[in-house]
Amino acid sequence: MTQRQWFKLHGWCSLPIWILFCFICITGTIAVFSHELTWLFNENARAVNPDSLPAQPVSELVAAVKSQFPTANVTTVMTFEPYLINAVIFSAENIPNGIAYVNQYTGEIQEVNQGITFINFMRSLHSWLLFPWQEGYSVGYYLVSAMSFVMIGALVTGLVIYKKFWRAYTQPKVRAKQGKKTLLTDLHKHGGVWSIWFLIVMSLTGLWYFTQQVLWHADIDIEGHAPLVEVSDIPMGEKAQPPVSFEQALTITEQRFPDIRPSFIMMPEHNRDMFKIMGGGDFIFYDQYSYRLDINPWNGEIARAVSPENMNTLQTIQHIIDPLHYGTIGGIWTKAIWFIFGLILSAMSITGFLIWGSRTVKAAKEKKTPLRESLQSEGAN
Repeated sequence: MTQRQWFKLHGWCSLPIWILFCFICITGTIAVFSHELTWLFNENARAVNPDSLPAQPVSELVAAVKSQFPTANVTTVMTFEPYLINAVIFSAENIPNGIAYVNQYTGEIQEVNQGITFINFMRSLHSWLLFPWQEGYSVGYYLVSAMSFVMIGALVTGLVIYKKFWRAYTQPKVRAKQGKKTLLTDLHKHGGVWSIWFLIVMSLTGLWYFTQQVLWHADIDIEGHAPLVEVSDIPMGEKAQPPVSFEQALTITEQRFPDIRPSFIMMPEHNRDMFKIMGGGDFIFYDQYSYRLDINPWNGEIARAVSPENMNTLQTIQHIIDPLHYGTIGGIWTKAIWFIFGLILSAMSITGFLIWGSRTVKAAKEKKTPLRESLQSEGAN
């Protein structure tokens, strides 16, 4: 292929869908800091701890919700960074679906949210563009994850076009005084070269999300569903209550995995359901759901225990992708790096379109000029 053909291919890797690609880049960049933005703009989401109190057990936070809402049916508890509250999801009279923002240090309920949170909104907008889910798949999820093929094509063709691209590291040059087109071209090239590692990470994680969606669509479970309680374990009687409390289930979890930090806890929804407790540990590249326990509420037995040590290949990939995609592997500092390069990637899609637009307009003018001269010549004759 000639240089011109490679350039056309590079343009077609992104230009036909540049608005969608740019939108996904921007929403993903914001989603990286969704927790921090929630802390900044919603004071009720801040876990203020002026007296340096230790965090209370999650069971006490659930008890605080039940104390204020006696009819509350708590279904899920979520924990976040130490500076954010814990979220207790429940339903009660006049509250069909509420999220109690409970300060884990003081035990105070600071807010009850009955709508979608900013964190969930940004993650959903970025991940599947708020398209509906049906029968295990979402068209929006396919669209977003398919952008990985666009990034791979743009990266490969861009490196072919930009000869000796490594000079952008050793001899960076941005010509700001030679016109708008030259400036945009230099910014686009340098942004691409400095973002090679980021483009590779986003492309590979995006390919996994695409593969994951295909597996979901084909009803292939990566994690597998929690086992059901055996009927023989449930005593006869309409008013029989499971003897294992939520607090005891947490104790069993900590005994099994001493380094676990529970992040997502689901209560049994029916008599044959189990406590489902997920959390993170001391594995830096794994997400906050890398530990998972299913505990029988009738006898306290651990029906299933999953950790990085006994995961299969697909499970391992699934639990290391999110930290790489969102930059959470090193806390706030890696998030800041991912945020900066997310902005660069968003800007590259804009500068690329502007460069293509200027070339297209120029080519159209050059094509019209000979035609106009020909018409003028025929009119004169």
